[in-house]
Amino acid sequence: MTLAKRAGKCAEHIKKHHSALIVSHIDADGLTSAAIMGKALERAGIDYRIRFVKQLDMPLLTEIADENPELIVFTDLGSGMLDAISSLKLNAVVSDHHQPQGVHEYHLNPHLFGINGAIELSGSGAAFLIAQELGGNGDLAALAIVGAVGDLQHAKHGQLVGMNRSILEEGARNNVLGYEKDLMLFGRQTRPIFKLLQYSTDVYLPGLTGSEDASIEFLKKIGIRQHGEKWRRWIDLEPPEKQKIVSALIQSGLSSGLPGFKVERLIGEVYTLLCEREGTEVRDASEYATLLNSTARYDHADIGLAVCMGDREKCFDKACALLNEHRKNLVEGLNFVKEHGVTRMENLQYFDSGNKIRETIVGIVAGMSSSFVNNRELPIIAFADSDGGVKVSSRGNQDLIRKGLNLGEAISEAAKAVGGTGGGHDIAAGAFIPGESKSEFLKILDRKIGSQIR
Repeated sequence: MTLAKRAGKCAEHIKKHHSALIVSHIDADGLTSAAIMGKALERAGIDYRIRFVKQLDMPLLTEIADENPELIVFTDLGSGMLDAISSLKLNAVVSDHHQPQGVHEYHLNPHLFGINGAIELSGSGAAFLIAQELGGNGDLAALAIVGAVGDLQHAKHGQLVGMNRSILEEGARNNVLGYEKDLMLFGRQTRPIFKLLQYSTDVYLPGLTGSEDASIEFLKKIGIRQHGEKWRRWIDLEPPEKQKIVSALIQSGLSSGLPGFKVERLIGEVYTLLCEREGTEVRDASEYATLLNSTARYDHADIGLAVCMGDREKCFDKACALLNEHRKNLVEGLNFVKEHGVTRMENLQYFDSGNKIRETIVGIVAGMSSSFVNNRELPIIAFADSDGGVKVSSRGNQDLIRKGLNLGEAISEAAKAVGGTGGGHDIAAGAFIPGESKSEFLKILDRKIGSQIR
């Protein structure tokens, strides 16, 4: 069976029902997955409601089973809990892209077909494939690309590849998406250009990230001036001005000597949502994804979902306010890691943020910190306090993947050994573990990663 046929099988099962509960993850990929599925069900005349969760575990699945919904559609999660879903006899469709554990009849996952769920198809992309089979939903490709970009599926190659590429091209055919090479810093559509540099965290700009004064001075030094009282945005600049800034950033980054600075992280393919108003946070896929992360990761998934569903007034304004707070928290998180450093073990490096970094963004901070930690040859493990335990997030890189690193497997096994749950991708994974088990967890994880990369 092909991926498309499996999507069709899942869609046919959904069509047999009058109502469904959609259960989805709380990041940008999860929000867009839920929105895609919700819109597709609505268009198919099927009633639905949506529930967002941080992570699936047995108590949560039991709670869902007790509600006895006619049909459950899991989006951007569920593949790691297939045996539990089966044991509870849940009538479910699982649409996910994380590494699967177990089997389920109505399960759409790229890994089952030799497709890499970390870079070739996101959770929202899987949801989109089912939506297409439900009929006439090509316009929802725009949300699928926002989810993929939010999941950083374009990062390895500087552009979307695999099934993501096919979805992008479908969006272009439906006149909802455009794409081109450009600066990949967050805020091209909305931020004054000095803010682009000051709040650049995905690419850490030495001497500029976190400093407004230094960012303004950098621009003035290369002859980029404000117009009257206001600084222009990236989309307002002329091509020669853009080239001047890019060249100076490359020169500055390379001369800094930071091991994590790479030119290809500055320049790559960017994705524009053509139906959205220019200069807004939802015009650019990266800004849109970050806007969504700033809602669900702060317990306001309903606001992010409303934006995905088309709200451009009240909920959109609330989301923008949350976004400002989110970016500040990320900068503060990065500063925490810079000040406290990381602890090195034989096969990994880690930091424990305690209650200083919110559990829902510690994984983002871990990924961003890879641009300035000294050792790129070890994956980064991050801890943050969570209700009833500890949240673990981990990030690797492509060099480590080539050596055999699979964080999804290692984290899952180490978490299980200490009474927790976990899983994810080869390059990024997460877990929840008991608070007192951190040391034991690290020892087990260090051994497992060592056995993989040797």
